[in-house]
Amino acid sequence: MSASTGPYLAAARTALDLAGHGAVADHWAEPSALEGFTVGGLAAHLLGQVTSVAVALDADHAGKETVGLHEHYARAAWLAADIDNEYNTAIRTGGEQSAADGHAAVLAGASSALDRLAAELPALDGAHTSGNVRWAYAMGLDDFLATRLLELVVHADDLAYSTGLDTPVFDQEAFATAAALLAHLAAVRHGQPALIRALARAERAPGTISGL
Repeated sequence: MSASTGPYLAAARTALDLAGHGAVADHWAEPSALEGFTVGGLAAHLLGQVTSVAVALDADHAGKETVGLHEHYARAAWLAADIDNEYNTAIRTGGEQSAADGHAAVLAGASSALDRLAAELPALDGAHTSGNVRWAYAMGLDDFLATRLLELVVHADDLAYSTGLDTPVFDQEAFATAAALLAHLAAVRHGQPALIRALARAERAPGTISGL
């Protein structure tokens, strides 16, 4: 089994529980904490980190270059980009289009996808070729699930904040994976000394250390 499968499935269940809360349904059409996203669009994007993995199981990645985890983020067009760039605009548009089906339908689609993933992912090893079908390259399953796990952890906080709910506490392994990725991205963006100071030396901490 892929090393990321257990933590990913745990994070996906946590995100699904959050998105199923009545407060999310009640605020569905209202603006979220993320500019350009309604609560529904944000919830649909969050749960898209589940449905997109199910879609990836059926995709043909033959002929695609396979890249590692850190190379994926080095190529990411959305990373530290303006919210109105083409890629980020497409992400918001996709979320809003999915949200138009309504809370119950979005939740049902993600729940069905998660049931499938729970049954099929444990049989795959970490080297299994996977990745988002829209990407020009592929990834190993371990790395792909790690990228989706980070999205689940970050956007769960966005959704909880948007609806007045407590940010969910994730499985320890799931959170450790997301935190390690964020730390890596922060060091790439701001330098290793800035990250060390932010985490260990408050008196020398920089004004920002965001990895995204």
